[in-house]
Amino acid sequence: MRTLISTAFISLDGVVEGPGGEPGYRNSGWTFKDIEFLPEAFEIKGREQEEATAMLLGRASYQAFSPVWPDMAEFAHYKTLPKYVVSTTLAEADLVSNWGETSILRSLDEVAALKETEGGPIIVHGSATLNHALSDAGLIDRYHLLVFPLLLGAGKRLFSTTDKDAQKLKLVEYGAYGNDIQKQVLDVVR
Repeated sequence: MRTLISTAFISLDGVVEGPGGEPGYRNSGWTFKDIEFLPEAFEIKGREQEEATAMLLGRASYQAFSPVWPDMAEFAHYKTLPKYVVSTTLAEADLVSNWGETSILRSLDEVAALKETEGGPIIVHGSATLNHALSDAGLIDRYHLLVFPLLLGAGKRLFSTTDKDAQKLKLVEYGAYGNDIQKQVLDVVR
């Protein structure tokens, strides 16, 4: 069974919207504003690319990343990975042709079936709505979080607000950096 990893830049109050400067969000670009760049704080991002064997995205994140990431040197390895987009509305004609193999999954059952295949970790970037559904369905196995020392208030959040039983997490790796970013790697306890 493959491991499904949700990775996120996240504010202390759980917001994941617009970290890199995406338009339409009041605090867009919050990961770069007044926060010193320290390479060691972002080491996990390089490791994720090396270890991931597939990428899973929601439709909105796919449509945001696919015009940009294929040509970015820092995401070169992702171009070689199979990508899966979870969407009930995206059509094959909407997929870009320069980002490698991409398949559309129409349901969480198809995501669960993908997890049952042979292979290594599947990484989920962005995709707040998809993260909610994956978490509620018990499909996320691990979280890679870079927690920024910010309270952003409004915005899309990583974690679902569904009323459900408590889900225990186990901290398996952590770090704190001179720019006040914290790394938290958490396994979902089943």
